Amino acid sequence: MNWTADQTIEALRGAGEPTRLRVLALLAGDELSVMELSHILDQSQPRVSRHLKLMTEAGLIERFPDGARVYYRLSSDPTARRLVDTVLDLLDDRSSEQDHRRLDEVRRDREAAAEAYFEQVAPQWDRIRSLYVCESAVEAAIERAAGPGPFERLVDLGTGSGRMLTLLGGRARMAVGLDLSQNMLNIARAKVAQAGVGKVELRHGDIFATRLPSQSADLVLVHQVLHYLADPATAINEAARLVMPGGKLLIVDFAPHDLEELREEHQHRRLGFTDAEINGWLADAGLKASAPIALPPDKDGLTVLIWTAVRPADARRSVA
Repeated sequence: MNWTADQTIEALRGAGEPTRLRVLALLAGDELSVMELSHILDQSQPRVSRHLKLMTEAGLIERFPDGARVYYRLSSDPTARRLVDTVLDLLDDRSSEQDHRRLDEVRRDREAAAEAYFEQVAPQWDRIRSLYVCESAVEAAIERAAGPGPFERLVDLGTGSGRMLTLLGGRARMAVGLDLSQNMLNIARAKVAQAGVGKVELRHGDIFATRLPSQSADLVLVHQVLHYLADPATAINEAARLVMPGGKLLIVDFAPHDLEELREEHQHRRLGFTDAEINGWLADAGLKASAPIALPPDKDGLTVLIWTAVRPADARRSVA
């Protein structure tokens, strides 16, 4: 939906100041906290916060809390993004070289902190992985289920360390990964960069309310996320909302099991899902499911299931 003349003028006013243009250029590449922006811009946090407030009110950027910090990113509104892209295209890239050097410093600091965090949590992930078929077999099955592409837009909900983005991102012209943990997003940023996957946007986001446009992705992934959620049906409904006509939703999770220690030690809310349960939620969300792919463990343990579902190509396209 296009903006009115008054909305457009207000947005241009919000961008119409040198520091704010610098901020927009930085947020075009990353989500940043007030403290990080203050460091990069070499300005006080109150002054930076004032600029951020005005741009938020103008609809150019979005504010979201994460623990004790507040982060900012470009607006998810398509019209706002189009306006920001147009404004930034007019700028001389050389004017922002120093800002981007400092942004690289911030990213290096993040990566160091993320690697330390990953070292801390990796043992519990390795323990869970040891309970099911080898990861390479699961990933090979995911690649087959996703298909060869190319995909216009891939969305990975609960992206974690970004493994699905590095696995399938090369098949997509644009990829988006959402997660609620900044620590995990920082790990994902490092992994995606190391893998050389281009055009990937990593965003702080809630799987229950992604704020992404409806029917805007031709491949949506929910990989090993549902068992952590109190309301998986709502998460599936939100994931399905993003699937365009002819597009596909791919869900990877566990079959029902009785390993209570995963609930007690690793915060699993659900001990697996039945095919009937997942298929019912997919049907309620307007998608047509295929028979799941089952990957039993090499020994006693967890069976991994991969569900795929499509939105019929003749489904009515809604406007975000």
